[in-house]
Amino acid sequence: MFAVVRTGGKQYRVAAGDKIVVEKIEGEAGASVTLGDVLLAGEGAELKDVAGLTVAAEIIAQAKGEKVIVFKKRRRHNYRRRNGHRQNHTILKIVSVG
Repeated sequence: MFAVVRTGGKQYRVAAGDKIVVEKIEGEAGASVTLGDVLLAGEGAELKDVAGLTVAAEIIAQAKGEKVIVFKKRRRHNYRRRNGHRQNHTILKIVSVG
């Protein structure tokens, strides 16, 4: 069985046993979380009712993403700014759907 869940402003297609990387969710490694915003669920080509359906997941780790360099420049004005950013992520293992 699969489900499409929304977390952190993005949508993920998940099934039991999958590992996904999402925007940071509060919690320690090993803690369990429930993703309640289920948009779609089904099995094969058959769709199921999503009323009251939740997805149980376990936090594997809290990590940081790759560094992104932000470089701003205005030509002929001697203006250059260089900045870096690393986004916080949470790695989840899907325990069960439904």
